[in-house]
Amino acid sequence: MDFRAALKHGIAQLRAAHVASDTLAAELLLLHTVKRERAYLYSHPEAELSAEEVREYQKLLDKRASGVPVQHLTGRQEFWGLTFEVTPDVLIPRPETEHLIEVALDRLALRELHAGRPNKNDGAGLQIADVGTGSGCIVIALAKELPAAEFVAIDVSPAALAVAERNAARLGYSGCIRFSESNLFSASSLSSTQFDLVVSNPPYVGRREAASLATEVRDHEPELALYGGEEGYEFYGDLIAQTAEHLKQGGLIVLELGHDSLPAVQPLLDAPHWKNAAITNDLAGIPRVIAAERASL
Repeated sequence: MDFRAALKHGIAQLRAAHVASDTLAAELLLLHTVKRERAYLYSHPEAELSAEEVREYQKLLDKRASGVPVQHLTGRQEFWGLTFEVTPDVLIPRPETEHLIEVALDRLALRELHAGRPNKNDGAGLQIADVGTGSGCIVIALAKELPAAEFVAIDVSPAALAVAERNAARLGYSGCIRFSESNLFSASSLSSTQFDLVVSNPPYVGRREAASLATEVRDHEPELALYGGEEGYEFYGDLIAQTAEHLKQGGLIVLELGHDSLPAVQPLLDAPHWKNAAITNDLAGIPRVIAAERASL
């Protein structure tokens, strides 16, 4: 079987199984099987797969058709121009989360402008925390843009932290990131730390929504990172309250929102602790990020 026939076969099988983005999934699984780049696949459509590669490709197609995410089959996902290891222990990084990075960087630059200071383009002197770091995609993306800042990656799951640490080491960011196993800021090592920025993509799916989720999400992504309570927004209350205690005056909080969590989350940032709250929509027009500044009391 050559590349052209293999890809055609894969697309047909995944399409028959009603797999979303069937063409892309078939292509990624084929590339993973033959360990080639996309350009090679399309410039050598007549290249033959070995018998072992055909068997391996078919196994991957069968697993994807049963609901296993492509990222769990290939063990990787692109985010912010970087390739991250992903496992069933962490949430798969999604493109819409890149809005969180954009807003965080914009708000840091705006804060310096309002204070009459030059923008710290390299992040020098900044202390930044990523709560619920998972794969580490957010904290590592920020470290890429702010190489002189200091970071803490926080997660309650030791398995998730292990994935994040491996990603940081492989991508060359271990030196600026400290990893902390903690339920929010409860760890003693975090008790006196004050941050300039706290970012988080918290659990925000409601358990009442579980039956409506895609199989690859409901059955294959970690519940700890997925569900924020029965309604989905319950996690934000403690997260925002504890963040208020760990931000410097003028420090920033930047949070990803669930598709319907804004009405419950926005009032939490209308409290006296906060000012200059703002909402950013994603490309689909859905409120995706909320950010605010720690007020002086």
